[in-house]
Amino acid sequence: YFELHREVVKLAGALATLGVRAGDRVVIYMGMVPEVVIGMLACARLGAVHSVVFGGFAAEALRDRINDCGAKIVLTQDGAWRRGNVVPMKATVDKAVAETKSVEKVLVLRRLGPEHATITMTAGRDIFWEAAIAARDKTLGVAPTIVDGEHPLFVLYTSGSTGKPKGVMHTTAGYLTGVHVSVKYVFDI
Repeated sequence: YFELHREVVKLAGALATLGVRAGDRVVIYMGMVPEVVIGMLACARLGAVHSVVFGGFAAEALRDRINDCGAKIVLTQDGAWRRGNVVPMKATVDKAVAETKSVEKVLVLRRLGPEHATITMTAGRDIFWEAAIAARDKTLGVAPTIVDGEHPLFVLYTSGSTGKPKGVMHTTAGYLTGVHVSVKYVFDI
């Protein structure tokens, strides 16, 4: 838990250095890596609203969700492995972000290595995850932002199978209350 906390605080500081403040939206488009959880918790620490978008979605689906929520930042990775093949996640983000107006920065986690992922970094917009953390202002993003119980925590989009995907807003206290009830009464913990 200490290691997780340390990584969350570092990323929260990096996001704060990039201008992320309470109420800003951050889209997380990544594979199944620990940094997804770090990203969600870093956003919560700043009072920013995150939206996790399934890493297998096409650029159009990602673009629609970014535009709908008005994301300022996208967290992604160079690529992911799926069934032995490389999924070019950064290329998908580039295509999606080309048709958005709100995205200011894209943080890119190096996951695959240069032998498996050739990516294009857009100057002024794209930043490698490690570089953003190294360049963070260590006075920003360290203490958690205190928010009201009704403050938005995250937006989860419906599948879109019956029409345009709809963003479902989950509030901070509402979500935590729901988790508590599920853990207590469903799982008997």
